[in-house]
Amino acid sequence: MRIVGILLALSLGLAVESRAQGPAAVGGASSDTAVVLELSLEDAIRSAAQRSDEARLARTQVEVADLQVASVRSVALPQISANLSYTRTFRSAFDTGSGFELPDSMKFSPDPNLPLADRVAYLEDKAPLAGLGGLGALFSNLPFGQKNTYVAGISASQLLYSGGRTGAALEIAKSYRSAAEHQLAEQLAEVEYQVKSAYFRALFAEQLVEASTEALAQAERFLEQERLRFQSGRASELDVLRAEVARENLRPRLVEAQNAAELARLNLLRLVGLPLTQRVRLSTTLAVPSPNERTTVDPTDLVRRPALAALENQVEIREGQVKVARGEFLPSIALQMSYGRQIFPTDAFKLQGDWRTDWSATVGVQIPIFSGLKRKAELDKARVELEQARIQLTQTRKLIEMEYEQARGERDRALLEIEARTRTVEQAQRVHDLMALRYERGLATQLEVSEARLALLQARTNLAQALVDYHTAEAKLVRALGVSSVTKR
Repeated sequence: MRIVGILLALSLGLAVESRAQGPAAVGGASSDTAVVLELSLEDAIRSAAQRSDEARLARTQVEVADLQVASVRSVALPQISANLSYTRTFRSAFDTGSGFELPDSMKFSPDPNLPLADRVAYLEDKAPLAGLGGLGALFSNLPFGQKNTYVAGISASQLLYSGGRTGAALEIAKSYRSAAEHQLAEQLAEVEYQVKSAYFRALFAEQLVEASTEALAQAERFLEQERLRFQSGRASELDVLRAEVARENLRPRLVEAQNAAELARLNLLRLVGLPLTQRVRLSTTLAVPSPNERTTVDPTDLVRRPALAALENQVEIREGQVKVARGEFLPSIALQMSYGRQIFPTDAFKLQGDWRTDWSATVGVQIPIFSGLKRKAELDKARVELEQARIQLTQTRKLIEMEYEQARGERDRALLEIEARTRTVEQAQRVHDLMALRYERGLATQLEVSEARLALLQARTNLAQALVDYHTAEAKLVRALGVSSVTKR
């Protein structure tokens, strides 16, 4: 009774979050929920690995990591951009209004028809005014104050040296992607463990229903026998009433077992990704394991746990961040080049005139001098975070070792319990059969038969619970490695 209640509570807590999701069948089976779908443990694991929200979310993290690697790599590649612009000037500081005109006495206008001596004398006298006279013409075609300006250009830049920051950032992105892949493997292993646990709980619930149904059927047959004995005068009315009470006491147990089985089935369907209305038949049996079926785990395999590998990548990321922070103290060098063409048409929609070329290249060196101790604080912070990542890696390694030892101890205990419960079931079955035989011969009471029946039901329940404990511990051993059967394939 207590075991059924525990299973009911666990199943209820898990089934509250259940919802219909994913395709209606495993492996391309029919989507008609009225059809009973045969579901093995392997099919359930495969379906959950493909359809569970946790696995899908972990796969998107890998995709995000790929994009981050590409984004960081782009910093080390040339950056090229083109632009085209039009500018309309309404008022300008270079606008002179009505213009400026020199007086006749200051104008420089030599007469080429004069004799050579007169022309030379004129040039010597008016030479200082030649530059002033051409000043207006000189600035008249410059870009200052032009009403219409078109500019078309292309610019490129290439980072030459960044103090190791770019290379460190690229290594960080690669480590992040590797960590995302390990997290995906870890999540698939967790999904497989949850599916196994839910599958075995569902099998356990089915066995409870089967045992309760069989016990109720036996009580029904016993009640019929008592009624016949009463009619023939060999039993009293009290004996019939006792048989009826024994039968009615078994009905709540059957209902409770059926409810627990339904909730366990719903939880399994939720994890697998099938509609909650899908009818399934669990084809994998809850059998006593043979020695060949037991999982053998080498403790040295624990170092290959994906969770540990992900934390090792986290340490690499922190080391890269230290390099980036240290690179902030070093100068950076970049090459920039721009090429452009400009034209200043008098009409905004008629590109007439000469296109002027503007082409330049620049090599810039940026040297950090003082930033209010910000760079030092960031470097110290990166070093502290690196130490935290290393400590977390050590802690997780110890926790995984403890998880392995705990799972191995639970499996060994469950094996011993299976052996003991198997013998108990055999003994309880023999006691029940003998008690029923003694009752038929008038050597035992109804109470003794009822007690023997309940003892047999409890023994079978305990055996089923021991089998569930064993298979759950076996799944924990596999989980300690962090490798799922899906990733192995």
